[in-house]
Amino acid sequence: MRLVKLIANLGYGSRKEIQTAIRNGWLTDRQGNTLKADSPTPHEDILFDDEPLDPAPGMVLLLNKPVGYTCSTKDQGRLVYDLLPDRFRMRKPVLSTIGRLDKDTSGALLFTDDGTFLHQVISPKAEVPKIYEAVLDRPLKGDEAALFASGEMMLESEVKPLKPAELEVLSETHVRLTLHEGRYHQVRRMFAATGNHVQELARIRIGKLDLEGVAEGEWKLLGEEDKARIFG
Repeated sequence: MRLVKLIANLGYGSRKEIQTAIRNGWLTDRQGNTLKADSPTPHEDILFDDEPLDPAPGMVLLLNKPVGYTCSTKDQGRLVYDLLPDRFRMRKPVLSTIGRLDKDTSGALLFTDDGTFLHQVISPKAEVPKIYEAVLDRPLKGDEAALFASGEMMLESEVKPLKPAELEVLSETHVRLTLHEGRYHQVRRMFAATGNHVQELARIRIGKLDLEGVAEGEWKLLGEEDKARIFG
């Protein structure tokens, strides 16, 4: 791929802007040589304004989403993309969230521009576990764990029962819940069906990938080892 198209597809600017950057000497290799539009330089050796390029298509990143941000590119208010570099919105292929977290839910949120990887994670056949911690409005009744694990629980307006889910009781109003599917507002609706209300909700893990080292509002690129942990 020609250098101009490569850099533009990574979101650094329009092709015209990248051509200007090349003329101004902003693109170099790691040896300090100024690059031209037809310079055959490996992606990993290219520097833009003395900084390494963002990863090539196939990028996967993990965001520790705060409460108050929406998983959208166009809605009004604070968006999860506001927590990423502006150029990430301009990447081609498009950088998309893998699943969603609602505005009032915090925690682990994945992004990728790799459609195949995205579908591997969200495929019902994969059954990638998502682990949540919830703070409840009132104490548990005591029968929730059996109900959630039964595989027979039906949510309002649904025609198919929920897959079995594992409930771990941390205190009478603090729980950890492992889901193997992702339905709209599923955790909140499950507890609402038992007469309870979720006050706080956070996704703490996807598969075996947790948020260790990723502060709230921060993100990190995932290497192959981290990506493998998503699938256990």
